[in-house]
Amino acid sequence: MSFSLIVFNFLLCRFEAIMAGWINVHVEFNDGEPQRLTVWCHGVMLRGLKDQLNEFNQGVNPRDTRRVKYVWYKRPTLDEGRVSFTWVELTNDENVKNMFWEHNMFQWIDMQVTSLRSTEDIIKSLIPLEDRD
Repeated sequence: MSFSLIVFNFLLCRFEAIMAGWINVHVEFNDGEPQRLTVWCHGVMLRGLKDQLNEFNQGVNPRDTRRVKYVWYKRPTLDEGRVSFTWVELTNDENVKNMFWEHNMFQWIDMQVTSLRSTEDIIKSLIPLEDRD
């Protein structure tokens, strides 16, 4: 099989996976061990992506009440025939669309996520003064 046919088959498989609406993601939650999951990528906004990441994290860490606050991904850049990656923060819906578009030739997206506890959770965890005895 020629190299161009191999590349064509690979791109066809990637295109079919993306057209099906799912993409593989490797995520590090709060600098922990990378987790592999599949996320829905068609029409997803930043809030929807964060919700998917929260749902996954709650599934593997049921006691973790933190919610996704910040998301970074490795953006591919082609420079003089070489691919390099830089970490970019997702800050709006356009960033999310671009991320999925940029990764249509790669098997997965590397992400780093910072999850924070809500103000309500922090307040609930405080010990009232009368209970400190």
